[in-house]
Order: sequence, then structure tokens, then C-alpha cells
Amino acid sequence: MNELLNKISSYNIFNYLLPGILFAILAGGIIDRSLVQRDVLVGLFLYYFLGLVISRFGSLIVEPLLKALKFVKFANYKDFVGASQKDAKFDVLSEVNNMYRTLASMFLLLLLLKGYVRLEDKFPRLKPWNFAILLGLLLVMFLFSYRKQTSYITKRISANK
Repeated sequence: MNELLNKISSYNIFNYLLPGILFAILAGGIIDRSLVQRDVLVGLFLYYFLGLVISRFGSLIVEPLLKALKFVKFANYKDFVGASQKDAKFDVLSEVNNMYRTLASMFLLLLLLKGYVRLEDKFPRLKPWNFAILLGLLLVMFLFSYRKQTSYITKRISANK
């Protein structure tokens, strides 16, 4: 167990575990069951997965929305790669930046969860479909995440030529 914990980077802690744990705790006030786990190992994996989902939601939905609203502006990726190679502080700045986006995404997802619970109250026929809806949304989100990550890898290769 200690070996596993030692291999978790600060990025994984602040962008996956922390938001996952917070989401599990706060979601308990919205849904009728607790997501907090008694088993530490199961809890770590669940919270990490919840954090991963929250992070991907931020990357695929929140970030493009904020860009479209001109709330944030990104530098050219090639310039970012070049600057990162010259100044190691960019890695830390990027990690903190992603943590803020993930936490904002977590709060948005909690609001959406609250909205879904209210929708479910109005339309009880949704309840038997909850798991299928969740699986479908996760499938679509991770397919788009895969595409986005592949694009980043391709851009990074191009930037290093």
C-alpha cells in the first residue's frame, strides 16, 4: 500500500484524488447514498476515478466553454512546449492551473447532479435508466478524451521536430 501511495504524483493527488474525495463527500448531500468508502483501498480507486472523470469533464466541457466565452486565453501549444523546456516552473503552474479547472468542474458537476436529481423526481421513469445513462455518458466522454490526448501527443511530436 505504501508503495502505491509513494508512486502517486502531486498532479494525481491534486487533480484526481482531492477532487474525487471532495465530490464523494459533497455528493452525499445531494443523492440518497454515500459515496464515501470504508475500505481505504477501494476508496482510493473510487476517488481517483471520480477525480479522473471530473478532470476529463473539465478538459472537454469547461475549458472549451471558458475559451469560447473568452474567459481564458491559451498560448499556442508550440510556444507552450518551447517555454516548458526552458522553464521548469511551467510544469508546476500548469498543474495548479489544471487543479483550479478541475475544482471548478467538480462544483459544476455537483450542480448538474442536483439538477438531475430534481429532474428524476419529476420524471420517475428515468430512475431505472440511471446506470445506462451514466455508462453512455462515460463512454462518450472517454472516447473524446482519447481523441484529445492523441491530438496533444501529435502536436507535441510536431513541436519537437
